[in-house]
Amino acid sequence: MKNIYSNIIKFNSKNLIKIINILKKNGIIGLPTETVYGLAGNAYSNSAIKKIFKIKKRLKKNPLIIHYYNLSHAKKDVLLDRKFYKIYKKFSPGPITYIVKKKNNSKIKPLACANLKTVGIRFPKNKIIRKLLKKLEFPLAMPSANKSSGVSPVKPLDVFEEFNNKIKVVDGGISKIGIESTVLNLVDKVCILRPGIITPKQIENVLKTKLKILTKQTILKSPGLLKKHYSPGIPMYINKNKCPDKYAFITFGKKYPVTRNSFNLSRKSNLNEAAKNLYKFFRAIKNKGYKKIYVTKIPNKEIGYAINDRLKRAAKKWS
Repeated sequence: MKNIYSNIIKFNSKNLIKIINILKKNGIIGLPTETVYGLAGNAYSNSAIKKIFKIKKRLKKNPLIIHYYNLSHAKKDVLLDRKFYKIYKKFSPGPITYIVKKKNNSKIKPLACANLKTVGIRFPKNKIIRKLLKKLEFPLAMPSANKSSGVSPVKPLDVFEEFNNKIKVVDGGISKIGIESTVLNLVDKVCILRPGIITPKQIENVLKTKLKILTKQTILKSPGLLKKHYSPGIPMYINKNKCPDKYAFITFGKKYPVTRNSFNLSRKSNLNEAAKNLYKFFRAIKNKGYKKIYVTKIPNKEIGYAINDRLKRAAKKWS
């Protein structure tokens, strides 16, 4: 009997060679990061970039984030200033993406950047992808490994559910953080484009300046800015205190009783735990056949701001 999960592969020295060969031949592959699983391809290859957009059914105006091993690799493609170095020193490698200017001679394909003169770059912390990036002669364009506007995957089986056997995915276990990286715009006016686990306050403490959060953009400089995003594909209603028994109820904290239809993000009211559970619960609820989701109010502080950003976009069609 054929193993239906044969495209979920372990990370070892033998498979590392296979992964590198897939990427060198302009193939795409699912990879773990500390945030969510990504769909990776050679950022210098038009063929690979086109495959990413096609399999995700992604709008071409929605740019990709380019992942590098270190600064020396990134400097070949982008311009970096003092503000960048300050933030990089504090938070990278890690769950933060920087919007910076591309060099005129950058090898990053224009399609990956939505034909903009700027690009989002990240230096991931996950050990698996860092080992891979260190071996490659090119950076990786890598959005989340799911169909566009859907729920980001936090484990290899999530990627399999999205694409079946269309791609291979490297098993890196469950994502440590569970939501996407903070996106910091460093071109012209410094601001947060997408909130994440690294909060505005943490960045303000480094830059010694107040930051605005601009999540509404006419030109998409970053992923995660579409009005409808992160959706499990069923109606969702946020900031609710109660829920009909026949629908799923996502709760937070001790005050909510354990019921058959309840999914508590964190009984300890831990926002980091809540972030890690969010997408896992979205998928579990849909797989259990619930037709609607009600979500209680989540504190709008620290990483709670990022959780609420994802909830608002996931609920956009119905709230």
